[in-house]
Amino acid sequence: MPLFPKAILAGAAILSAGVAAPAVAACRNVSHLGEDYIACSFDPAANDIRLYSKDQAGAPFKSFKALSLELRHRDEYIVFAMNGGMYHEDLSPVGLHIEEGLEQAPLNTNPGWGNFHLLPNGVFYVGDGKAGVMAAEAYRAAGIKLRFATQSGPMLVIDGALHPRFLPDSDSLKTRNGVGVTTQGQVVFAVSKRPVRFHDFATLFRDALDCPNALFLDGTISSLYAPEINRHDRLFPLGPIIAVVARFPR
Repeated sequence: MPLFPKAILAGAAILSAGVAAPAVAACRNVSHLGEDYIACSFDPAANDIRLYSKDQAGAPFKSFKALSLELRHRDEYIVFAMNGGMYHEDLSPVGLHIEEGLEQAPLNTNPGWGNFHLLPNGVFYVGDGKAGVMAAEAYRAAGIKLRFATQSGPMLVIDGALHPRFLPDSDSLKTRNGVGVTTQGQVVFAVSKRPVRFHDFATLFRDALDCPNALFLDGTISSLYAPEINRHDRLFPLGPIIAVVARFPR
């Protein structure tokens, strides 16, 4: 059961009383190349999109539930959440991590193995009512100040082009999740319902979701919290978490 069902179920009563209803995620099913995905969209100018890594005691949240409980003490709740980037064994971010303007982990452009180092990797960021996705080196060159940011990899779509290493006939199939920003500036999070290849996941963002830039967040671990569709994944300990947060109505 969702942690805050009363915030969702009370919507009709709140509306009848002339008070704004609790925010809910705009999630939908999307079919693409024979596979099904869940895609959830948000306007960064109207929704509070944040990054989280550690709780007030300095320990990793590890789960959507732990984050929800801490937010509850501030009269806030999670509208939507997704695991937000790759992490080390201690659940600390592998790459750039910024919360409320403070850089907690630096940009990582070091060589290495694995998906994170399948260059170019990239950064998802939020600041001043806008959001974006850009390759890591472009982020470094831009020198911008942001409210929130997370680094992951590889980039899925770069200025309308697919990552050059993706193969349309690859046999590497994983459950995958990622984030993109549409031509209209909307943030779209997506997760596959079954294992898919990188190439197909990237074309989902470019061709079906209208995202000229998109970033892979993770595979297999891919986790989603969306109460409106009764989704609350809890199979894996999580590192960075991307969450859309709202205040309880009064």
